[in-house]
Amino acid sequence: MNLSILFTELPLLDRPAAAAAAGFTAVEMWWPFDGPTPPARALRALRSAIEDAGVQLVALNFDAGDMANGDRGVLTQTERFLANVDVAVELAGSLGCRILNALYGNAATGTTETDHAGRRKVAVANLAHAARKAADIGATVVVEALNSHENPRYPLTSSRQAFELIDQVGVDNVKFLADLYHLHRMGEDVLELLDTQAHRFGHVQIADDPGRGYPGSGRMPYREIFSRLGAYARHVGLEYRHEGQGAFDWRNG
Repeated sequence: MNLSILFTELPLLDRPAAAAAAGFTAVEMWWPFDGPTPPARALRALRSAIEDAGVQLVALNFDAGDMANGDRGVLTQTERFLANVDVAVELAGSLGCRILNALYGNAATGTTETDHAGRRKVAVANLAHAARKAADIGATVVVEALNSHENPRYPLTSSRQAFELIDQVGVDNVKFLADLYHLHRMGEDVLELLDTQAHRFGHVQIADDPGRGYPGSGRMPYREIFSRLGAYARHVGLEYRHEGQGAFDWRNG
């Protein structure tokens, strides 16, 4: 379950314990700091909160900029991204986390095809660098497609586009983060994707469409999705929005 989007009524350092109290043994999160290289004391505090709660951190975003104000990654901002790689890998490694998510980053308004091509070269090089560092801790770097309705300047809006980027990098530990909510919102057949491309997944996240609520709150075929995921022997991230009580009641249904 994603601590950056659930239990948001609590301070971040209280959320791992809240997840444990709700019956979860594994958590994930977006990069939770204001910049790529937070103070050592902030890293220690987060590490302690996770360890003290007795939960496993299974996925962590690299620095993605100011997500609350619309940033969606800094993969093509080489100086900032590379400054974060060692910090994020060290934090992940110290907590046994083996999935690191690299959001591509928004394109500037008026970006040309030439600009896109230049950014792609930078993205490929930076992903390759991150993958080499992640390999030192046995981790996988994942690439995610987002929906264009909520993220109009994000360049990767389909599984096909994400797979093309992954193939350009061409290393074994760069894989696809299948966020089924974003993919379904873009009109993809998520059941077919699960049937045919699961071998290319490094991680899966779920929420329902429309609304990005808990599974069953929208119109996605979650009975069939969960049937497919029964053969997926890795963690599935809960990345949905919920306010108030009952955020996890669907698990008993």
